[in-house]
Amino acid sequence: MEKDSVPVEVVEEDRSSSTVEVEKKWKGTEADQHDMLVIGRKQQLRRNFHLISLLGFGCNLICGWEINVTTLGLTLTNGGTAGMIYGFILTIFGFTFVYASLAELASMAPTAGGQYHWVSEFSPRSCQKYLSYLSGWLCFTGWQAAIGSIAFLVGSTIQALIVFHQPDTYVYETWHGTLLVIAIVLGAFFFNSILATKLPLVEGLILFVHVCGTFAIVIPLWALSPRKSAHAVFTEFTNNGGWASTGLSFMVGLTPITGSMAGIDSVVHMAEEVKDASKTLPRSIMTALPLNAFLGLLTIITLAFCTYDVEAVLASNTGLIGAPFLEVFHNATGSMAGATVMAVIPMISLFGSVVAETATASRQIWSFARDGGVPFSSHVAKVSPRWYVPLNAILISLVINCLLPIINIGSTAALNAIFSLSGVSILSSYILCIASVLIKRLRGEALPPSRWALGKWGIPINIIALCYLFPAALFQFFPPVIPVEAISMNWGCLMFGSMIIFSTVYYVVYGRKVYTPPVYRVRRDIQ
Repeated sequence: MEKDSVPVEVVEEDRSSSTVEVEKKWKGTEADQHDMLVIGRKQQLRRNFHLISLLGFGCNLICGWEINVTTLGLTLTNGGTAGMIYGFILTIFGFTFVYASLAELASMAPTAGGQYHWVSEFSPRSCQKYLSYLSGWLCFTGWQAAIGSIAFLVGSTIQALIVFHQPDTYVYETWHGTLLVIAIVLGAFFFNSILATKLPLVEGLILFVHVCGTFAIVIPLWALSPRKSAHAVFTEFTNNGGWASTGLSFMVGLTPITGSMAGIDSVVHMAEEVKDASKTLPRSIMTALPLNAFLGLLTIITLAFCTYDVEAVLASNTGLIGAPFLEVFHNATGSMAGATVMAVIPMISLFGSVVAETATASRQIWSFARDGGVPFSSHVAKVSPRWYVPLNAILISLVINCLLPIINIGSTAALNAIFSLSGVSILSSYILCIASVLIKRLRGEALPPSRWALGKWGIPINIIALCYLFPAALFQFFPPVIPVEAISMNWGCLMFGSMIIFSTVYYVVYGRKVYTPPVYRVRRDIQ
């Protein structure tokens, strides 16, 4: 690889070199050490994640069925019960090809940089530096917004429970939700700093809640709830969003469903903390996919049958996203206590998701900072010698997500905008890296060896993945209802556009001078 555009001393510099390397026992297998040599990095984080703990990390972060439960009102508005089921099946189909593509990339280059590293190494040389830089900012934006969006779900559910129990005495205020989100983010920071060494154990325990909690929700609903007919469940689509056609309403309703399966690249950003990463990463990705798909489909079919009166459930939505599913739980159990206990289960998993997302977001920005991708990179890239975690990067995630919910005070449309920003940013980063490796394949260029490869199926799998991702990303910008007013507008498009403009201007003015694309460090000739 040519390095004429970057001085040798910059290529060799490691912006996090002021921190000590970990002991040999935390450096993983010989394959891990070889991979670190290939990508030109020091081992600074402890490799304490194994397959089960990493699987728990990925499944807990995605929180597929929990998101489907807590965003029930959004999917019923556009799509209805039939739209939920067919939309989720379509989502599973699309993400199967997306995740297969990402699993191969993770096996080729298991690095915390993830997408921006892959774009740097595999995209056409003429544009690889800018596209890699843009991909880094897409991941940064997507994961920071993801923390806020899931924290909003937890906070909104807590408020819905308060309204549920105290409808006459509790006065709903948007700033209450803001404070709840900040408290949730602070809790996630605690688990990612002081309890950082216990994170694999915590994620393993929450995986138990994630799996068993599904049946704790599904069984009471099937046993106690009045049910719709199968004909109504599988054939009735709704268009309560005011769209010109039911088909368009169905596509808009896919936004929360897409969010329930997106984010498997979370485990990739933990790559430098995973033992035998080039093998464990693809295995965890391709195991998390069917597990979450099964649990999600089971939950969605159950909700579809047990949401006996869609109009009544939607009418319970007083602006709080948790209200519709609480109505379904209460109708089934006939008990406020029973409905509350059932609502707490997805809340636990969703809090675990916030913890995992904080870890993912911090590792991504830490890795990006090692290459000079963000302002004050030398400080952001430091690793705590006490906990062996990128503490400064975690602090940045804390600050951003304490400021982000302040938007909610001025606009109740904040949650939808943050959801959209997270979704479109992450999906766009998938598009860039999968398109990069597809171009390389179409040109007949050799790909690095990997322990999990698509082989001759690589081109069709990559193409199908892109065909799914483009419309999935586009519909992230659509508002839930029309006609659109300021309060119902999906401002995610404005936030996304602003991020693209800012990162591009910063790149032109300053970033291109200090950013070192990961490809300049890669040494594929090392045996």
